[in-house]
Amino acid sequence: MERDLPHAAFEIDYPKNWTSPFVFASPHSGREYNAAFLKGSVLDRQFIRSSEDAFVDQLFARAPAFGAALLRAKAPRAFVDFNRGPEELDAAVIKGVRPNAHNPRVAAGLGVIPRVVAHGRAIYRGKITRSEAEARIRDYWHPYHRALQALLDQVRRTQGHVVLIDCHSMPREALEAMSKSGPLPEIVIGDRFGASAAGEFVDALEAALIEQGFRVARNAPFAGAYIAQAYGRPARGQHAIQIEIDRALYMDEARIEPHAGFADIEARLSRVIAQLSGDAQLRSLAAE
Repeated sequence: MERDLPHAAFEIDYPKNWTSPFVFASPHSGREYNAAFLKGSVLDRQFIRSSEDAFVDQLFARAPAFGAALLRAKAPRAFVDFNRGPEELDAAVIKGVRPNAHNPRVAAGLGVIPRVVAHGRAIYRGKITRSEAEARIRDYWHPYHRALQALLDQVRRTQGHVVLIDCHSMPREALEAMSKSGPLPEIVIGDRFGASAAGEFVDALEAALIEQGFRVARNAPFAGAYIAQAYGRPARGQHAIQIEIDRALYMDEARIEPHAGFADIEARLSRVIAQLSGDAQLRSLAAE
């Protein structure tokens, strides 16, 4: 398999002035598919893109204008999943790996090297080699996470605390399938039930989203996955909050294209970023 250079994993948009205690990251919006990977898949480019959190990085693109860094994945989720641990290896798609029956994400085909995309569609005809899987983790997963931790460390040194906003999107049908009654949430905030971030920061994010007219839920149906769990260390001054946005708000999910509502959602989220980054009380909390 052809190997890209490590910088193919991500890009960082830096602010001119680091004035915000927030860092924004989009680990699942990568859309650079190399030819060797596409050739080895049974799916066409449109089907394989169904696992993307498409355009989420664009929704948060104005973060640097408000003093916050934005880390954007370039490598696609179907190739390597930055929101999984490097040990979450799937024996059903990687040769020479022992089965991991106790991990539901791996069992579902959604390990660090995914076996399926949306609707359980298999990515490969058979299995890939262990060395190929390890190369992806070495050349893509580890550089992404080194870059993320470096950003968090830099902000924490200057601001006192740092708050990671881990940005994702959710299919409308997933919401509908999990909803029992009442209106569906448009955005789900995940703080692992209070374990990954101090309540003051979660409350501020929720209030800002509600002020912009979004229906917001917490931790149901998404409480936060690997990144929130691994990076949420409130006692150390490092907080992590996952945010999931209903894709139907801003894109045509079948075509994987932004629709007419995209500009409005981007503008509303930009106002949320501006409010959080400019909140003197949050900055003072970060300095305590």
